[in-house]
Amino acid sequence: MWKIGLLSDTHGHTDPKIFEVFKDVDEIWHAGDIGDYQVCRQLATLKKPIVAVHGNIDDPNIRALYPEAILHEREGVKILMIHIGGYPGRYAAKARKLIELHRPQLFICGHSHILKVMRDDRYGLLSVNPGAAGIQGMHTVKTVLRLQLQGGKVVGLEAVELGKRGAIV
Repeated sequence: MWKIGLLSDTHGHTDPKIFEVFKDVDEIWHAGDIGDYQVCRQLATLKKPIVAVHGNIDDPNIRALYPEAILHEREGVKILMIHIGGYPGRYAAKARKLIELHRPQLFICGHSHILKVMRDDRYGLLSVNPGAAGIQGMHTVKTVLRLQLQGGKVVGLEAVELGKRGAIV
């Protein structure tokens, strides 16, 4: 079983609650709009590998470290992660092309600041957006996801609320 801590749209803010929520994960995945490399440095204190893509607000330094999209596999699950992705029936053009080309079982994106988990029967995948973990944007509650991968399937998925968007502590 592979345990993942998934977040997006931190916009330079690392909520202190993330350290407790992600303490038992095997990897931390960031679906873009990191905002400041300090976020990655802080997450690295958990001593977990960080898998990330850059987002539309990320500067050239972050873009040099993290690609626009990642295709990888964990526990027999093919995963595609990109920041601007959309959702079933309304994928962004680039995301749709990558989905059609690679046929992932798990599609992860950020950007909308809206936590959303949907099955896509057309492409046979689970589409996941963890919402936003930062304090900037139109969301009202900061959210992250924890998920587990085992035997080619997502076997556990949990949404975690970190608190109101404006709250720093």
